[in-house]
Amino acid sequence: MQARTRRRRRARITAPVRRRIGLRWRLTLTFGLGAALLSAVMSIVTFGLTRENLVSQREQSAVTRTVANASRLAAQLPEAADSAGVDQLLKELPTPEGALPVLHYQGQWYAPTAQFGERAVPATLQRTVEEGQPAQMRTTYEGRPYLITGVSIPSLSAEYYEGVSLADLQRTLDGLAISLLGASALTSLAGGLVGYWASRRVFAPLLDVGQAAEAIASGRLDTRLPVGGDPDLDLIAAPFNEMAEALENRLERDARFASEVSHELRSPLMTLAATVEVLENSREEMPERARTALVLLSADVDRLQQLVEDLLEISRFDVGAIKLHLEEVLVAEMVIQAVSVLGGGGVPVRYDPDVGDVVVRVDKRRFGRVIANLLDNAERYAGGATAVTVERVDAHVRIAVEDRGNGVPEDERDIIFDRFSRGSEGGNRAADTGVGLGLALVDEHVRLHGGRVWVEDRRDGERGARFVVELPIVEAPKEEPMVEVTA
Repeated sequence: MQARTRRRRRARITAPVRRRIGLRWRLTLTFGLGAALLSAVMSIVTFGLTRENLVSQREQSAVTRTVANASRLAAQLPEAADSAGVDQLLKELPTPEGALPVLHYQGQWYAPTAQFGERAVPATLQRTVEEGQPAQMRTTYEGRPYLITGVSIPSLSAEYYEGVSLADLQRTLDGLAISLLGASALTSLAGGLVGYWASRRVFAPLLDVGQAAEAIASGRLDTRLPVGGDPDLDLIAAPFNEMAEALENRLERDARFASEVSHELRSPLMTLAATVEVLENSREEMPERARTALVLLSADVDRLQQLVEDLLEISRFDVGAIKLHLEEVLVAEMVIQAVSVLGGGGVPVRYDPDVGDVVVRVDKRRFGRVIANLLDNAERYAGGATAVTVERVDAHVRIAVEDRGNGVPEDERDIIFDRFSRGSEGGNRAADTGVGLGLALVDEHVRLHGGRVWVEDRRDGERGARFVVELPIVEAPKEEPMVEVTA
């Protein structure tokens, strides 16, 4: 069924606008944010456990070594004769690279290097160790992190401290943090990609529903969704198919009703028209009052005949009985002939020279009806058309009928092409015999030709409306170069 009645004032299911972002991107962001959150938690846990493990190992090693070195000093310090001997003992202590010993003995501080001495040991750590308690503290000295361990040597009233640089450990942890951050970013990206892939899979059935709905809206009411592939999707597909079938049956009944009524009205209308014609022949013998009644009767019969013809044409669209006999014609020549045949000789047809050889593929009879309806619409509601213009715009040609009427308000420019819609100008004149199907037929015919129609203001700023029909241009085949063959 080819019926596609333009209904722009549709009843819509209202719902609060939650977000302007689409469902697919929402699902993608959900996957991405979920992957980011999960990777962040895992990274924080991994970093914390790794840091705790490395620091614990470093602290345990430092305590063991400091206690061993303090025991060695307790045995060897009494043999040191002077400060040089104490310094030598400190230099001979087994310390790993980066470990710096400091000794407080007999009121003096000893250290193998001047860069790490008494000032490097925090006062809090000194007081704790002097009280006989071994202690350990992480601190910063000259911008570098250190782990300082201190033990007391009670037999000599001395305190031994050993500092270990944590710069290498800090670099290791910084590298680990960067690696985990990069891994989190990659995980988030991978999660987003998985979400996008999943969204395409998840929403593919919804796209099928949308395409099916679009097909039904375009007139293919026999469109159905497949049922039986997925029990969850069947919950959508089955009611959708039932709705489409009910809509198809309803429109078919309406189309048959309109067609049957139109056919049934044709016979009595022909009788009425013949009767009116007979009465017209005896008009001069009638009194004035009877003549007035005859004029009204004749106008109403004409109106009913036009209505029946339009309803029959509309019903043919609804039941898909319209068949086009397409021909390739020069658009400018076709428009000129159509305007001339329709008695619009006083309406100028204007076109640019480059439109003279533009070819379109149309059904000449039906497109002549389009031009006729537009000129008739201008005659009924605007006192007649002032000009018909033909212009080329890219791969399309536009045929416009202009008038000097009151124009069409913005809020009526869509619904004016609906069936039985005549806009605010309809019925303003006593001579108006329109039924509101002329522009609807224009819309149906133009769409069958692959074009579109709309109404706009005149370009020159004058009062009036401009009805525009746009059709695709048929590209002329390229002529093959002639090749001369000589025998």
